[in-house]
Amino acid sequence: MQLVTRAQWGARAYRLPSGATLYSRPRRGVKLHYLGTPYTDRPHDRCDDYVRQIQAQHMDGNGWSDIGYSFLVCTHGYVYEGRGLRRRNSANGSTSLNEQDYAVCLLVGSSGLAEPTNAQLHGTRDAIEYCRAEGPAGTWLGGHRDGYATSCPGGPIYAWAQAGAPRPTTATPEEDDVPLTDAEIKKIAVAAREEVWGVQWKSPTDPDGPTRSAATFERWADVRHQREMEQLAAIRAAAGATLTDEQLAALADRVAAHPTLAERIAELVADKLAARLTD
Repeated sequence: MQLVTRAQWGARAYRLPSGATLYSRPRRGVKLHYLGTPYTDRPHDRCDDYVRQIQAQHMDGNGWSDIGYSFLVCTHGYVYEGRGLRRRNSANGSTSLNEQDYAVCLLVGSSGLAEPTNAQLHGTRDAIEYCRAEGPAGTWLGGHRDGYATSCPGGPIYAWAQAGAPRPTTATPEEDDVPLTDAEIKKIAVAAREEVWGVQWKSPTDPDGPTRSAATFERWADVRHQREMEQLAAIRAAAGATLTDEQLAALADRVAAHPTLAERIAELVADKLAARLTD
């Protein structure tokens, strides 16, 4: 757990005697909260400023003895110590509710940034496990709205709590899933066309004859097999609209005469893509 202590985030001293009130019994579990106001995400080095702002509102606006929450979790996954494990929170709505459960607040708003980040969910899960192991607290998990008339902690967080607060899983994208812009696709297609169209070929009917450019093979435009037609469709898809009908006719013959041509085209496109990815 990436814990930020009160001293590290610059907390004000709590007021006595109320701020020193301890829990009188083990906690049932953990209640999750959100800010309930618009929130805009910020760089991590500004999160402690916001936590101090919350403390000031609670102490100077609400008249509380300290920040109300047991812990707070920023969007970067850091857990800020509020009242901590021992001192009773004041965020759950009443003395009995405060006594019953820890209060963990996610820095998420009712608008703006209204859903927690994956890092924040991991941090919140860390805080829950910390409360259970060190509190002690039971396994009950819910939201501020449980037992109190409020929409807090908002739909996304409450649904996550009801699902047991699972850690998010992030799939690693496959290499083939690397997105390409339209400009990049066109660039690759043009490069592939130029490479293929400039290749010099031997005539299949005169293997000992002179080497000719692909354009000279237009007279062999008879495509004999469906497989070759499918290969031509792949060529057209790869090249977009960059090949003329005459060039496609010539390529049709080349595919028919040399079944490995489509494979060569695929290699050329792959080489271009690999070169782009390593630039």
